[in-house]
Amino acid sequence: MRIGVIGVQGDVSEHVDAVARALQTYGKSGEAIAVRRPEDLARVDGLTIPGGESTTISKLLVKLGLFDEIVRRGTEDAMPIMGTCAGCILLSKDAGIQADKTKTKLLGLMDMAVDRNAFGRQRESFEADLVVDGLDAPFHSVFIRAPAILRTWGTCTPLARHRDRIVLARQGHLIASAFHPELSGDLRIHRWFLDLV
Repeated sequence: MRIGVIGVQGDVSEHVDAVARALQTYGKSGEAIAVRRPEDLARVDGLTIPGGESTTISKLLVKLGLFDEIVRRGTEDAMPIMGTCAGCILLSKDAGIQADKTKTKLLGLMDMAVDRNAFGRQRESFEADLVVDGLDAPFHSVFIRAPAILRTWGTCTPLARHRDRIVLARQGHLIASAFHPELSGDLRIHRWFLDLV
């Protein structure tokens, strides 16, 4: 299997490393590659959208000809996609007034609304142990200028909360995380993602 990491902006190398470690740890053959062109996207079986700046990532996806193909692969092909932090925002159908002001184009693949920077600015970044549905022990999570999922509908299901706010959700082959599982050293959420692929 080949897992792509959107490589236009954000913590790309951390995601590539986490996916590579997850593949090795769980005995799956494959590789992780950075996706910067449509040709790269055509070669992958699953995709991760890293944290970074959601408006910048969105604009670059459009400029580089990746945006519409991600939407197509995520719907028609049911390609597994995991979005973390900025990626969580981009997967949503509603990112509120902030997205409207910045003209951030959303992929709109998941039935959820998010609040960008819901937990504050960079200096309010924090770590927390989360109870996650389906995991037998808490997941140590890193929140950096993190969004929160305000609500879900349809088949989008909340899997974890922090301070009564949804911070992890799944909708079929799609996973959205407000935190950064690639920075925790815990690969269990990556294992879920690889199992979808």
